[in-house]
Amino acid sequence: MSTDSSTAARRHGPRLRSPRRWSVATQTFVLQVVVALIVVVAGVLGAYVQARHYSTSRATAQVVAVADSVAADPAVLAGLRSDHPSTTLQPLAEAVRRRTHTDFVVIMSPTGTRYSHPNPERIGHRFVGHIAGAAAGGQVVEDYTGTLGPSRRCVVPITDTGAVDGKVVGLVSVGIRKEEVRHQVSDQLPGVLGAGALAAFLAGLGTLLVTRRVRRQTRGLGARQLQEMYDYYDAVLHAVTDGLLLTDLDGRIRIANDEAVRLLGLPVDFTERPVDEVGLPAPMVATLTDDSTRHDELQIAGSRTLVVSKALVAPGGKALGYVVTMRDRTELVALTGELDSARSMAEALRSQTHEASNRLHTIVSLIELGHTDRALAFATDELDQAQGLTDRVVGAVHGEPAVTALLLGKAAQARERGIALVIEPNSVVPEAAAPTTDLVTIIGNLVDNAFDAVGDLDGDRSVRFDAHVEDGWTTMTVTDNGPGLSGEVEQAFRRGYSTKETGRAGRRGVGLALVAQAVERLDGTVEVLGPPTQFVVRLPLQEVDR
Repeated sequence: MSTDSSTAARRHGPRLRSPRRWSVATQTFVLQVVVALIVVVAGVLGAYVQARHYSTSRATAQVVAVADSVAADPAVLAGLRSDHPSTTLQPLAEAVRRRTHTDFVVIMSPTGTRYSHPNPERIGHRFVGHIAGAAAGGQVVEDYTGTLGPSRRCVVPITDTGAVDGKVVGLVSVGIRKEEVRHQVSDQLPGVLGAGALAAFLAGLGTLLVTRRVRRQTRGLGARQLQEMYDYYDAVLHAVTDGLLLTDLDGRIRIANDEAVRLLGLPVDFTERPVDEVGLPAPMVATLTDDSTRHDELQIAGSRTLVVSKALVAPGGKALGYVVTMRDRTELVALTGELDSARSMAEALRSQTHEASNRLHTIVSLIELGHTDRALAFATDELDQAQGLTDRVVGAVHGEPAVTALLLGKAAQARERGIALVIEPNSVVPEAAAPTTDLVTIIGNLVDNAFDAVGDLDGDRSVRFDAHVEDGWTTMTVTDNGPGLSGEVEQAFRRGYSTKETGRAGRRGVGLALVAQAVERLDGTVEVLGPPTQFVVRLPLQEVDR
Protein backbone atom coordinates (compact mmCIF):
# COMPACT_ATOMS: atom_id res chain seq x y z
CA MET A 1 0.00 0.00 0.00
CA SER A 2 1.30 3.44 -0.86
CA THR A 3 2.08 6.14 1.67
CA ASP A 4 -0.91 8.25 0.54
CA SER A 5 -3.25 5.30 0.94
CA SER A 6 -1.93 4.61 4.44
CA THR A 7 -2.36 8.26 5.35
CA ALA A 8 -5.92 8.26 4.03
CA ALA A 9 -6.70 5.09 5.94
CA ARG A 10 -5.40 6.63 9.13
CA ARG A 11 -7.32 9.82 8.44
CA HIS A 12 -10.65 8.11 7.81
CA GLY A 13 -10.22 5.16 10.13
CA PRO A 14 -12.08 4.82 13.46
CA ARG A 15 -10.88 7.12 16.19
CA LEU A 16 -11.12 6.51 19.90
CA ARG A 17 -13.65 8.64 21.70
CA SER A 18 -12.40 11.06 24.29
CA PRO A 19 -12.88 9.80 27.87
CA ARG A 20 -15.09 12.84 28.50
CA ARG A 21 -17.53 11.49 25.89
CA TRP A 22 -17.64 7.99 27.33
CA SER A 23 -20.93 6.87 28.79
CA VAL A 24 -21.35 7.01 32.54
CA ALA A 25 -21.26 3.20 32.61
CA THR A 26 -17.94 3.11 30.73
CA GLN A 27 -16.41 5.81 32.92
CA THR A 28 -17.59 3.95 36.01
CA PHE A 29 -16.15 0.68 34.72
CA VAL A 30 -12.75 2.18 33.91
CA LEU A 31 -12.59 4.04 37.22
CA GLN A 32 -13.53 0.96 39.22
CA VAL A 33 -11.03 -1.19 37.32
CA VAL A 34 -8.25 1.30 38.02
CA VAL A 35 -9.20 1.53 41.68
CA ALA A 36 -9.47 -2.27 41.95
CA LEU A 37 -6.05 -2.74 40.35
CA ILE A 38 -4.48 -0.19 42.67
CA VAL A 39 -6.05 -1.88 45.68
CA VAL A 40 -5.01 -5.36 44.53
CA VAL A 41 -1.42 -4.30 43.70
CA ALA A 42 -1.14 -2.47 47.01
CA GLY A 43 -2.53 -5.52 48.78
CA VAL A 44 -0.08 -7.86 47.07
CA LEU A 45 2.85 -5.58 47.85
CA GLY A 46 1.68 -5.27 51.43
CA ALA A 47 1.32 -9.03 51.71
CA TYR A 48 4.79 -9.52 50.25
CA VAL A 49 6.35 -7.07 52.68
CA GLN A 50 4.48 -8.67 55.54
CA ALA A 51 5.59 -12.15 54.46
CA ARG A 52 9.17 -10.97 54.21
CA HIS A 53 8.99 -9.40 57.65
CA TYR A 54 7.41 -12.54 59.03
CA SER A 55 10.14 -14.75 57.53
CA THR A 56 12.85 -12.51 58.99
CA SER A 57 11.19 -12.56 62.43
CA ARG A 58 10.76 -16.30 62.22
CA ALA A 59 14.43 -16.78 61.28
CA THR A 60 15.50 -14.53 64.17
CA ALA A 61 13.42 -16.46 66.68
CA GLN A 62 14.80 -19.74 65.35
CA VAL A 63 18.48 -18.81 65.55
CA VAL A 64 18.06 -17.30 69.04
CA ALA A 65 16.31 -20.42 70.30
CA VAL A 66 18.94 -22.76 68.83
CA ALA A 67 21.81 -20.62 70.12
CA ASP A 68 20.38 -20.53 73.66
CA SER A 69 19.81 -24.29 73.55
CA VAL A 70 23.40 -24.99 72.44
CA ALA A 71 24.84 -22.59 75.05
CA ALA A 72 22.97 -24.41 77.79
CA ASP A 73 24.08 -27.91 76.69
CA PRO A 74 26.46 -29.45 79.32
CA ALA A 75 28.24 -31.37 76.55
CA VAL A 76 29.29 -28.08 74.98
CA LEU A 77 30.69 -26.83 78.32
CA ALA A 78 32.57 -30.09 78.74
CA GLY A 79 34.02 -29.84 75.24
CA LEU A 80 35.27 -26.34 75.90
CA ARG A 81 37.13 -27.63 79.01
CA SER A 82 38.83 -30.42 77.07
CA ASP A 83 42.33 -30.19 75.61
CA HIS A 84 41.02 -30.47 72.02
CA PRO A 85 37.61 -28.69 71.93
CA SER A 86 37.13 -29.08 68.18
CA THR A 87 37.22 -32.85 68.37
CA THR A 88 34.09 -32.87 70.56
CA LEU A 89 32.32 -29.72 69.48
CA GLN A 90 32.48 -30.07 65.67
CA PRO A 91 30.37 -33.25 65.48
CA LEU A 92 27.94 -31.88 68.07
CA ALA A 93 27.51 -28.55 66.27
CA GLU A 94 26.96 -30.20 62.88
CA ALA A 95 24.39 -32.55 64.35
CA VAL A 96 22.49 -29.57 65.79
CA ARG A 97 22.74 -27.69 62.47
CA ARG A 98 21.29 -30.54 60.48
CA ARG A 99 18.56 -31.22 63.03
CA THR A 100 17.44 -27.56 63.27
CA HIS A 101 17.78 -26.80 59.54
CA THR A 102 20.06 -23.84 60.18
CA ASP A 103 23.02 -22.90 57.96
CA PHE A 104 25.73 -22.77 60.58
CA VAL A 105 26.33 -23.47 64.26
CA VAL A 106 29.71 -22.07 65.26
CA ILE A 107 31.11 -22.63 68.75
CA MET A 108 34.10 -20.44 69.56
CA SER A 109 36.30 -19.12 72.34
CA PRO A 110 35.47 -15.83 74.06
CA THR A 111 37.94 -14.15 71.71
CA GLY A 112 36.29 -15.54 68.57
CA THR A 113 38.48 -18.58 67.67
CA ARG A 114 36.24 -21.14 65.96
CA TYR A 115 35.95 -24.68 67.38
CA SER A 116 33.30 -25.71 64.82
CA HIS A 117 32.17 -24.66 61.34
CA PRO A 118 30.23 -26.23 58.42
CA ASN A 119 33.46 -25.90 56.48
CA PRO A 120 36.12 -27.73 58.59
CA GLU A 121 38.84 -25.66 56.94
CA ARG A 122 37.49 -22.59 58.79
CA ILE A 123 38.04 -24.18 62.22
CA GLY A 124 40.78 -22.39 64.14
CA HIS A 125 40.21 -19.12 62.30
CA ARG A 126 38.70 -16.02 63.82
CA PHE A 127 34.92 -15.62 63.64
CA VAL A 128 33.73 -13.00 61.14
CA GLY A 129 31.15 -10.78 62.83
CA HIS A 130 30.44 -8.80 65.97
CA ILE A 131 30.94 -10.69 69.25
CA ALA A 132 31.80 -7.99 71.79
CA GLY A 133 28.27 -7.78 73.16
CA ALA A 134 28.04 -11.54 73.62
CA ALA A 135 31.53 -11.75 75.19
CA ALA A 136 30.33 -9.22 77.75
CA GLY A 137 27.44 -11.50 78.67
CA GLY A 138 24.81 -10.05 76.35
CA GLN A 139 23.32 -11.12 73.03
CA VAL A 140 24.03 -10.02 69.46
CA VAL A 141 21.38 -10.36 66.73
CA GLU A 142 22.27 -8.97 63.32
CA ASP A 143 22.38 -9.33 59.56
CA TYR A 144 25.98 -9.85 58.56
CA THR A 145 27.96 -11.12 55.59
CA GLY A 146 30.38 -13.83 56.69
CA THR A 147 32.19 -16.68 55.05
CA LEU A 148 28.90 -18.28 53.94
CA GLY A 149 27.44 -15.01 52.60
CA PRO A 150 24.75 -12.68 54.05
CA SER A 151 22.94 -14.26 56.98
CA ARG A 152 20.60 -13.61 59.90
CA ARG A 153 22.62 -14.61 62.95
CA CYS A 154 22.64 -14.62 66.71
CA VAL A 155 25.68 -14.77 69.08
CA VAL A 156 25.14 -15.73 72.74
CA PRO A 157 27.66 -16.43 75.58
CA ILE A 158 28.44 -19.85 77.07
CA THR A 159 28.93 -19.41 80.80
CA ASP A 160 30.50 -21.70 83.38
CA THR A 161 27.57 -22.46 85.63
CA GLY A 162 29.95 -24.01 88.19
CA ALA A 163 31.90 -20.80 88.66
CA VAL A 164 30.80 -18.31 91.28
CA ASP A 165 31.01 -15.33 88.93
CA GLY A 166 29.46 -17.12 85.88
CA LYS A 167 32.49 -16.58 83.74
CA VAL A 168 32.02 -16.54 79.92
CA VAL A 169 34.05 -19.51 78.69
CA GLY A 170 32.90 -19.50 75.07
CA LEU A 171 30.45 -18.20 72.48
CA VAL A 172 28.00 -19.85 70.11
CA SER A 173 26.71 -18.33 66.91
CA VAL A 174 23.75 -19.74 64.94
CA GLY A 175 22.70 -18.30 61.58
CA ILE A 176 20.41 -18.73 58.57
CA ARG A 177 21.53 -17.36 55.26
CA LYS A 178 19.43 -14.49 53.81
CA GLU A 179 19.04 -16.51 50.67
CA GLU A 180 17.17 -19.10 52.66
CA VAL A 181 14.95 -16.40 54.13
CA ARG A 182 14.19 -15.21 50.61
CA HIS A 183 13.38 -18.77 49.62
CA GLN A 184 10.83 -18.89 52.42
CA VAL A 185 9.27 -15.67 51.15
CA SER A 186 9.26 -17.03 47.60
CA ASP A 187 7.46 -20.13 48.81
CA GLN A 188 4.69 -17.90 50.15
CA LEU A 189 4.61 -15.65 47.07
CA PRO A 190 2.42 -17.95 44.89
CA GLY A 191 -0.25 -17.95 47.58
CA VAL A 192 -0.07 -14.17 47.85
CA LEU A 193 -0.25 -13.74 44.09
CA GLY A 194 -3.07 -16.26 43.87
CA ALA A 195 -5.06 -14.38 46.50
CA GLY A 196 -4.36 -11.13 44.64
CA ALA A 197 -5.47 -12.64 41.34
CA LEU A 198 -8.66 -13.98 42.94
CA ALA A 199 -9.34 -10.57 44.47
CA ALA A 200 -8.75 -8.90 41.09
CA PHE A 201 -11.11 -11.38 39.39
CA LEU A 202 -13.86 -10.85 41.95
CA ALA A 203 -13.38 -7.08 41.80
CA GLY A 204 -13.54 -7.18 38.01
CA LEU A 205 -16.65 -9.34 38.06
CA GLY A 206 -18.34 -7.04 40.57
CA THR A 207 -17.32 -4.01 38.53
CA LEU A 208 -18.74 -5.57 35.39
CA LEU A 209 -22.08 -6.28 37.07
CA VAL A 210 -22.25 -2.75 38.49
CA THR A 211 -21.35 -1.33 35.08
CA ARG A 212 -24.10 -3.29 33.36
CA ARG A 213 -26.62 -2.05 35.91
CA VAL A 214 -25.42 1.56 35.54
CA ARG A 215 -25.59 1.22 31.75
CA ARG A 216 -29.20 0.06 31.96
CA GLN A 217 -30.17 2.83 34.35
CA THR A 218 -28.42 5.60 32.39
CA ARG A 219 -29.36 4.09 29.00
CA GLY A 220 -25.75 4.28 27.89
CA LEU A 221 -25.62 8.09 28.11
CA GLY A 222 -22.54 10.04 29.04
CA ALA A 223 -22.23 12.42 31.97
CA ARG A 224 -22.43 15.45 29.70
CA GLN A 225 -25.50 14.08 27.95
CA LEU A 226 -27.19 13.38 31.29
CA GLN A 227 -26.37 16.88 32.50
CA GLU A 228 -27.76 18.42 29.33
CA MET A 229 -30.85 16.23 29.53
CA TYR A 230 -31.42 17.26 33.15
CA ASP A 231 -30.99 20.95 32.28
CA TYR A 232 -33.39 20.69 29.33
CA TYR A 233 -36.02 18.77 31.29
CA ASP A 234 -35.73 21.16 34.22
CA ALA A 235 -36.13 24.13 31.90
CA VAL A 236 -39.17 22.55 30.23
CA LEU A 237 -40.66 21.60 33.61
CA HIS A 238 -40.57 25.14 34.90
CA ALA A 239 -41.55 26.68 31.57
CA VAL A 240 -44.86 24.81 31.45
CA THR A 241 -47.69 27.20 32.28
CA ASP A 242 -49.84 24.45 33.83
CA GLY A 243 -49.03 23.05 37.24
CA LEU A 244 -47.10 19.78 37.01
CA LEU A 245 -46.50 17.45 39.95
CA LEU A 246 -45.05 13.92 40.16
CA THR A 247 -45.72 11.52 43.03
CA ASP A 248 -44.31 8.06 43.65
CA LEU A 249 -46.32 4.95 44.49
CA ASP A 250 -45.94 5.67 48.22
CA GLY A 251 -47.66 9.05 47.91
CA ARG A 252 -44.52 11.20 48.25
CA ILE A 253 -44.00 14.30 46.13
CA ARG A 254 -40.97 13.87 43.90
CA ILE A 255 -41.12 16.85 41.54
CA ALA A 256 -43.29 19.95 41.25
CA ASN A 257 -42.85 22.94 38.97
CA ASP A 258 -43.25 26.56 40.01
CA GLU A 259 -46.89 26.76 38.94
CA ALA A 260 -47.84 23.66 40.97
CA VAL A 261 -46.09 25.11 44.02
CA ARG A 262 -48.05 28.34 43.58
CA LEU A 263 -51.43 26.72 42.97
CA LEU A 264 -51.16 24.27 45.87
CA GLY A 265 -49.25 26.55 48.24
CA LEU A 266 -46.54 23.93 48.81
CA PRO A 267 -43.81 24.59 51.41
CA VAL A 268 -40.18 25.04 50.39
CA ASP A 269 -39.19 21.56 51.61
CA PHE A 270 -41.95 19.64 49.82
CA THR A 271 -39.60 17.26 47.97
CA GLU A 272 -39.77 13.63 49.20
CA ARG A 273 -42.48 14.53 51.74
CA PRO A 274 -45.79 12.61 51.86
CA VAL A 275 -48.70 14.43 50.25
CA ASP A 276 -50.68 14.45 53.50
CA GLU A 277 -47.90 16.38 55.31
CA VAL A 278 -47.71 19.51 53.12
CA GLY A 279 -50.95 21.18 54.20
CA LEU A 280 -53.22 20.25 51.29
CA PRO A 281 -57.02 19.90 51.71
CA ALA A 282 -58.26 16.37 52.35
CA PRO A 283 -60.01 16.02 48.94
CA MET A 284 -56.81 17.04 47.12
CA VAL A 285 -54.77 14.61 49.27
CA ALA A 286 -57.19 11.83 48.30
CA THR A 287 -56.84 12.74 44.63
CA LEU A 288 -53.04 12.70 44.74
CA THR A 289 -52.70 9.46 46.73
CA ASP A 290 -55.35 7.11 45.35
CA ASP A 291 -54.77 4.69 42.47
CA SER A 292 -57.30 6.27 40.12
CA THR A 293 -56.54 8.16 36.93
CA ARG A 294 -58.47 11.34 36.29
CA HIS A 295 -59.21 13.66 33.39
CA ASP A 296 -60.13 17.33 33.73
CA GLU A 297 -61.83 17.02 37.10
CA LEU A 298 -62.81 20.03 39.13
CA GLN A 299 -60.96 20.28 42.45
CA ILE A 300 -61.06 22.83 45.25
CA ALA A 301 -57.67 23.70 46.78
CA GLY A 302 -58.04 26.43 49.37
CA SER A 303 -59.41 29.52 47.62
CA ARG A 304 -58.58 28.16 44.16
CA THR A 305 -60.60 26.08 41.76
CA LEU A 306 -58.40 23.72 39.75
CA VAL A 307 -58.98 21.45 36.77
CA VAL A 308 -56.92 18.34 37.57
CA SER A 309 -55.78 15.42 35.40
CA LYS A 310 -53.83 12.42 36.68
CA ALA A 311 -52.08 9.64 34.77
CA LEU A 312 -49.96 6.63 35.68
CA VAL A 313 -46.24 6.74 34.80
CA ALA A 314 -45.22 3.22 33.76
CA PRO A 315 -42.26 3.14 31.33
CA GLY A 316 -41.74 -0.38 30.03
CA GLY A 317 -44.78 -1.56 31.96
CA LYS A 318 -43.18 -0.85 35.36
CA ALA A 319 -45.24 1.56 37.46
CA LEU A 320 -43.14 4.38 38.93
CA GLY A 321 -45.76 6.84 40.13
CA TYR A 322 -48.26 9.39 38.87
CA VAL A 323 -48.03 12.66 36.95
CA VAL A 324 -50.64 15.26 37.88
CA THR A 325 -51.40 18.35 35.81
CA MET A 326 -53.53 21.22 37.04
CA ARG A 327 -54.89 24.43 35.57
CA ASP A 328 -56.14 27.41 37.52
CA ARG A 329 -59.79 28.11 36.79
CA THR A 330 -60.55 30.25 39.83
CA GLU A 331 -61.39 33.42 37.90
CA LEU A 332 -63.32 31.49 35.27
CA VAL A 333 -65.36 29.65 37.88
CA ALA A 334 -65.97 32.90 39.77
CA LEU A 335 -67.24 34.44 36.53
CA THR A 336 -69.34 31.34 35.96
CA GLY A 337 -70.79 31.81 39.43
CA GLU A 338 -71.73 35.39 38.68
CA LEU A 339 -73.24 34.36 35.34
CA ASP A 340 -75.08 31.55 37.08
CA SER A 341 -76.50 33.99 39.58
CA ALA A 342 -77.60 36.26 36.74
CA ARG A 343 -79.05 33.25 34.92
CA SER A 344 -80.96 32.22 38.02
CA MET A 345 -82.44 35.70 38.34
CA ALA A 346 -83.18 35.78 34.61
CA GLU A 347 -84.90 32.38 34.83
CA ALA A 348 -87.06 33.69 37.65
CA LEU A 349 -87.91 36.87 35.71
CA ARG A 350 -88.64 34.85 32.57
CA SER A 351 -91.03 32.66 34.53
CA GLN A 352 -92.79 35.70 35.93
CA THR A 353 -92.86 37.35 32.50
CA HIS A 354 -94.25 34.23 30.86
CA GLU A 355 -96.93 33.85 33.52
CA ALA A 356 -97.85 37.56 33.38
CA SER A 357 -98.01 37.39 29.59
CA ASN A 358 -100.45 34.47 29.72
CA ARG A 359 -102.64 36.31 32.22
CA LEU A 360 -102.59 39.51 30.17
CA HIS A 361 -103.58 37.65 26.99
CA THR A 362 -106.45 36.03 28.91
CA ILE A 363 -107.69 39.42 30.18
CA VAL A 364 -107.48 41.02 26.71
CA SER A 365 -109.32 38.11 25.13
CA LEU A 366 -112.13 38.32 27.71
CA ILE A 367 -112.52 42.06 27.03
CA GLU A 368 -112.60 41.48 23.27
CA LEU A 369 -115.31 38.86 23.75
CA GLY A 370 -117.34 41.37 25.74
CA HIS A 371 -116.88 39.68 29.11
CA THR A 372 -115.67 42.80 30.86
CA ASP A 373 -116.88 41.76 34.30
CA ARG A 374 -115.18 38.35 34.06
CA ALA A 375 -111.99 40.02 32.80
CA LEU A 376 -112.01 42.39 35.77
CA ALA A 377 -112.65 39.53 38.21
CA PHE A 378 -109.85 37.40 36.67
CA ALA A 379 -107.39 40.28 36.81
CA THR A 380 -108.30 41.05 40.40
CA ASP A 381 -107.97 37.39 41.39
CA GLU A 382 -104.56 36.99 39.68
CA LEU A 383 -103.35 40.21 41.25
CA ASP A 384 -104.38 38.95 44.66
CA GLN A 385 -102.54 35.63 44.07
CA ALA A 386 -99.37 37.36 42.84
CA GLN A 387 -99.44 39.80 45.71
CA GLY A 388 -100.10 36.96 48.11
CA LEU A 389 -97.05 35.08 46.82
CA THR A 390 -94.94 38.19 47.11
CA ASP A 391 -96.25 38.88 50.60
CA ARG A 392 -95.52 35.29 51.68
CA VAL A 393 -91.97 35.34 50.38
CA VAL A 394 -91.19 38.81 51.66
CA GLY A 395 -92.83 38.04 54.98
CA ALA A 396 -91.00 34.75 55.35
CA VAL A 397 -87.48 35.95 54.48
CA HIS A 398 -85.79 38.68 56.48
CA GLY A 399 -82.41 40.28 55.90
CA GLU A 400 -80.67 40.40 52.52
CA PRO A 401 -83.06 41.87 49.85
CA ALA A 402 -81.27 40.06 47.02
CA VAL A 403 -82.09 36.73 48.64
CA THR A 404 -85.73 37.75 48.93
CA ALA A 405 -85.80 38.71 45.25
CA LEU A 406 -84.08 35.46 44.28
CA LEU A 407 -86.55 33.32 46.21
CA LEU A 408 -89.48 35.30 44.80
CA GLY A 409 -88.29 34.43 41.31
CA LYS A 410 -87.69 30.81 42.31
CA ALA A 411 -91.25 30.64 43.66
CA ALA A 412 -92.62 31.73 40.27
CA GLN A 413 -90.31 29.23 38.56
CA ALA A 414 -91.55 26.49 40.89
CA ARG A 415 -95.20 27.26 40.05
CA GLU A 416 -94.36 27.02 36.36
CA ARG A 417 -92.72 23.59 36.84
CA GLY A 418 -95.41 22.27 39.14
CA ILE A 419 -93.18 22.17 42.22
CA ALA A 420 -94.29 23.23 45.67
CA LEU A 421 -91.60 25.64 46.99
CA VAL A 422 -92.15 26.18 50.70
CA ILE A 423 -90.19 28.97 52.40
CA GLU A 424 -90.24 28.49 56.13
CA PRO A 425 -91.64 31.51 57.99
CA ASN A 426 -89.21 33.84 59.73
CA SER A 427 -86.26 32.61 57.67
CA VAL A 428 -83.32 34.97 58.22
CA VAL A 429 -80.38 35.54 55.86
CA PRO A 430 -78.56 38.59 57.24
CA GLU A 431 -76.42 40.85 55.08
CA ALA A 432 -73.43 39.89 57.24
CA ALA A 433 -73.77 36.23 56.25
CA ALA A 434 -71.74 36.61 53.04
CA PRO A 435 -71.29 38.87 50.01
CA THR A 436 -74.47 39.15 47.94
CA THR A 437 -72.96 37.36 44.94
CA ASP A 438 -71.93 34.38 47.08
CA LEU A 439 -75.35 34.18 48.73
CA VAL A 440 -77.12 34.18 45.35
CA THR A 441 -74.65 31.53 44.09
CA ILE A 442 -75.16 29.25 47.09
CA ILE A 443 -78.93 29.54 47.50
CA GLY A 444 -79.71 29.71 43.78
CA ASN A 445 -77.70 26.60 42.91
CA LEU A 446 -78.99 24.58 45.86
CA VAL A 447 -82.62 25.43 44.99
CA ASP A 448 -82.01 24.67 41.30
CA ASN A 449 -80.39 21.39 42.34
CA ALA A 450 -83.48 20.55 44.39
CA PHE A 451 -85.79 21.45 41.46
CA ASP A 452 -83.81 19.09 39.20
CA ALA A 453 -83.93 16.35 41.84
CA VAL A 454 -87.75 16.36 42.07
CA GLY A 455 -88.48 17.34 38.45
CA ASP A 456 -88.93 13.76 37.24
CA LEU A 457 -91.13 12.59 40.13
CA ASP A 458 -94.69 11.51 39.28
CA GLY A 459 -96.29 12.32 42.61
CA ASP A 460 -95.74 15.09 45.13
CA ARG A 461 -92.77 17.33 44.30
CA SER A 462 -91.76 19.64 47.11
CA VAL A 463 -88.75 21.80 47.98
CA ARG A 464 -88.28 23.64 51.28
CA PHE A 465 -85.97 26.51 52.21
CA ASP A 466 -85.11 27.49 55.78
CA ALA A 467 -82.51 29.86 57.23
CA HIS A 468 -81.70 31.05 60.73
CA VAL A 469 -78.88 32.65 62.72
CA GLU A 470 -77.46 31.05 65.87
CA ASP A 471 -74.23 31.57 67.83
CA GLY A 472 -72.65 33.75 65.14
CA TRP A 473 -73.43 31.33 62.30
CA THR A 474 -76.02 31.52 59.53
CA THR A 475 -77.51 28.10 58.73
CA MET A 476 -79.35 27.63 55.41
CA THR A 477 -81.14 24.37 54.60
CA VAL A 478 -82.64 23.26 51.27
CA THR A 479 -84.76 20.09 51.51
CA ASP A 480 -86.31 18.06 48.70
CA ASN A 481 -88.13 14.74 48.41
CA GLY A 482 -86.04 13.58 45.47
CA PRO A 483 -84.05 10.30 45.20
CA GLY A 484 -80.86 11.70 46.79
CA LEU A 485 -77.22 11.38 45.67
CA SER A 486 -76.83 7.58 45.87
CA GLY A 487 -73.98 7.73 48.39
CA GLU A 488 -71.72 9.89 46.17
CA VAL A 489 -71.84 12.99 48.33
CA GLU A 490 -68.09 13.74 48.43
CA GLN A 491 -67.55 13.73 44.69
CA ALA A 492 -70.78 15.68 44.17
CA PHE A 493 -69.02 18.76 45.52
CA ARG A 494 -65.44 17.87 44.70
CA ARG A 495 -65.90 17.12 41.02
CA GLY A 496 -69.10 18.88 39.99
CA TYR A 497 -70.88 15.54 40.06
CA SER A 498 -74.27 15.03 38.38
CA THR A 499 -76.47 11.94 38.06
CA LYS A 500 -77.83 13.40 34.80
CA GLU A 501 -75.81 13.25 31.59
CA THR A 502 -77.44 15.82 29.31
CA GLY A 503 -79.31 19.09 29.29
CA ARG A 504 -79.38 20.93 32.58
CA ALA A 505 -77.29 18.25 34.28
CA GLY A 506 -73.98 19.76 33.19
CA ARG A 507 -74.90 23.11 34.73
CA ARG A 508 -76.26 21.42 37.81
CA GLY A 509 -73.01 19.54 38.37
CA VAL A 510 -70.97 22.72 38.06
CA GLY A 511 -73.46 24.47 40.34
CA LEU A 512 -72.71 22.13 43.25
CA ALA A 513 -68.99 22.71 42.73
CA LEU A 514 -69.62 26.46 42.79
CA VAL A 515 -71.47 26.02 46.07
CA ALA A 516 -68.53 24.09 47.54
CA GLN A 517 -66.04 26.70 46.36
CA ALA A 518 -68.02 29.62 47.75
CA VAL A 519 -68.61 27.92 51.10
CA GLU A 520 -64.94 26.98 51.47
CA ARG A 521 -63.83 30.50 50.55
CA LEU A 522 -66.14 31.87 53.25
CA ASP A 523 -64.74 29.41 55.85
CA GLY A 524 -68.10 27.70 56.10
CA THR A 525 -69.29 24.09 55.91
CA VAL A 526 -71.69 22.19 53.69
CA GLU A 527 -73.12 18.74 54.34
CA VAL A 528 -75.80 16.48 52.93
CA LEU A 529 -78.30 14.75 55.22
CA GLY A 530 -81.30 12.56 54.59
CA PRO A 531 -83.66 11.16 53.76
CA PRO A 532 -85.32 13.41 52.83
CA THR A 533 -82.33 14.97 51.11
CA GLN A 534 -81.10 18.08 52.93
CA PHE A 535 -78.25 20.38 51.87
CA VAL A 536 -77.14 22.28 55.00
CA VAL A 537 -74.80 25.26 54.62
CA ARG A 538 -73.31 27.02 57.64
CA LEU A 539 -71.52 30.35 57.22
CA PRO A 540 -69.87 32.48 59.92
CA LEU A 541 -71.18 36.03 60.21
CA GLN A 542 -68.74 38.58 58.83
CA GLU A 543 -68.43 42.18 57.87
CA VAL A 544 -69.09 42.46 54.16
CA ASP A 545 -67.94 45.40 52.06
CA ARG A 546 -70.70 45.90 49.51
